[in-house]
Amino acid sequence: MQRHSEVRFGNSTLCVAMANKEKEVEMKRLKVRFTFTEPVLGTASNNREIHSEFIASHAPNAKSRDEEVAAIGVEESIEKSMTVFPRFDDGDIPMFWDYQIKGFFKDTCSSLKRCKNQDYSKESCKMSAFKKVIDGCIFVEPRKIPIDMHGGSIGNLQRPLRGQTAQGERISLANSETVPAGSTIDLTIICLADEHEKAVIEWLNYGTLRGLGQWRNGSYGRFEWDYINDDGRKLSKDD
Repeated sequence: MQRHSEVRFGNSTLCVAMANKEKEVEMKRLKVRFTFTEPVLGTASNNREIHSEFIASHAPNAKSRDEEVAAIGVEESIEKSMTVFPRFDDGDIPMFWDYQIKGFFKDTCSSLKRCKNQDYSKESCKMSAFKKVIDGCIFVEPRKIPIDMHGGSIGNLQRPLRGQTAQGERISLANSETVPAGSTIDLTIICLADEHEKAVIEWLNYGTLRGLGQWRNGSYGRFEWDYINDDGRKLSKDD
């Protein structure tokens, strides 16, 4: 006869069949804070129609599509080509979506897997089918991650983009909202398998070189990270 153990995930409980004994399974939860060392550029299109048809169509499910389109907070006075940060319902607090962090993990793991036989990438190199692992075994909370600007304000960055076309080189102007260096986000990373924790730490460490948001190759969006407790106090990484 099989018995069951409880796997707790947020407020829900998953029962897992266990042979001959009951065992409570604990998932690894890493509470961390990102402190951005460079300004971060927004990635959401400020044109609701474009955002709905393309960017939000890549959201995890149909329900989140409408939620994301509403969260970009379009203002008539802002140029439609600008990329912006989603906002909370009050329209003032910028945020990241949880899957943007998972996207960062995928991009980072892909890069580190090209760095063979290095101490800083060995766990990433060992991970096979890493996109499926990140999709199904590693999760981020909360869904909406507020950006604390610590008294700072939303800025704006314009830069030229050069591209080669059949008619020759073309230059266009890119325009993005920014949050200032020193801004922070607090989040929890959930690993269903303990073996994935070391790989997650490799990805977090990579954030000092290549971070979040647009124009990451221009050094924007870089961050340092720390463990935090439930009260938001920083903890030593050796604890």
